[in-house]
Parts: sequence; structure tokens; C-alpha cells
Amino acid sequence: SLDYARRVNNSIFAQLIEQNSLRFFFSDKLYPFTYEPSGEDFLSAGLAEADLMRRVMTKNNYEFLQWFNEFLPFANLSSSLEPPSILDPTDPKLIHLVGLCLSRAWMLEGIIQALPENTEYRNQLYELHRRNAQAGLTAIDESHYEGGHWLGTFAVYLITQRGIN
Repeated sequence: SLDYARRVNNSIFAQLIEQNSLRFFFSDKLYPFTYEPSGEDFLSAGLAEADLMRRVMTKNNYEFLQWFNEFLPFANLSSSLEPPSILDPTDPKLIHLVGLCLSRAWMLEGIIQALPENTEYRNQLYELHRRNAQAGLTAIDESHYEGGHWLGTFAVYLITQRGIN
């Protein structure tokens, strides 16, 4: 919604989203990424929140960096952001995990853009971005309806960097 509001120059709508995002999420700390994924998630609630806050705090990257370090401290960066195994691409619930890999990749890519270059934290997040992107893109199989009818849109969003531009 924020991307849309900015794209169509609806400053009132954009400001409403920005203000409420800060009101709802600015005090969040130590997001429990170990709760993800649930087994059929196709979006990461935690990364979506962080990516939204990155967009909201675009005028002050230092403020975002401070917020993000408290939201997901480097010491807490867990293996829960590793790509999950998709054992059966015909399973209508498990195929959502391919979408999760793709959406994680585009959200991580956006978050990485706001972090200082050449830091261990950014490098580790970049590796997680790369692994999720690779896992998601290689798991797309148009011969199975379960994922073939929607995963392409997630792949296009990732490849075109729409979450950044």
C-alpha cells in the first residue's frame, strides 16, 4: 500500500501508512523468527514488518539501523531464515514454502539496501537472501498447478527488484 500511495503521489495515504507503521511497530524488539515458518507460510511476518519499517524510515537510515538491530540483533540471527526443504512440490500446503523463500529473498534484499556496506551482519543477510532466492527460483515448476499458477508473480517481483525500486 505504501508503494502504491507513493507511486500515485497520494501523500495523504502515504503519510497515514507511515504514521501508523511507526505507531504500531516502532517499539517492537526481538522478533521471534524461530516461530517461522509455520509449514505453509508464503510471507514472513517479521521480514515484512522490517521491510515496511525500512521504507517508512527512508529519510533516516541510522534510525532504521538502530530499530533493526533491536528487532533482529545480529546475535539472534538464527537458522530459521534458512530456506526450508520442499519435499513434495505437489503438496498444496508445502508449496507455500517456495513462495516464502521468494518473499524472504525480496524482503531481505530491500533490508540489505538500508544497512551499512561491508559489515558482517549485512554479509550474512545477503547470504540468506541469496540462498532463499536460489531455493525459491529453482523450486518453481509450472507443471504442477499447486505452485505454477502463482509463484511466477513472486519470482517476477524478486527478479525485477520491485521491492527496492
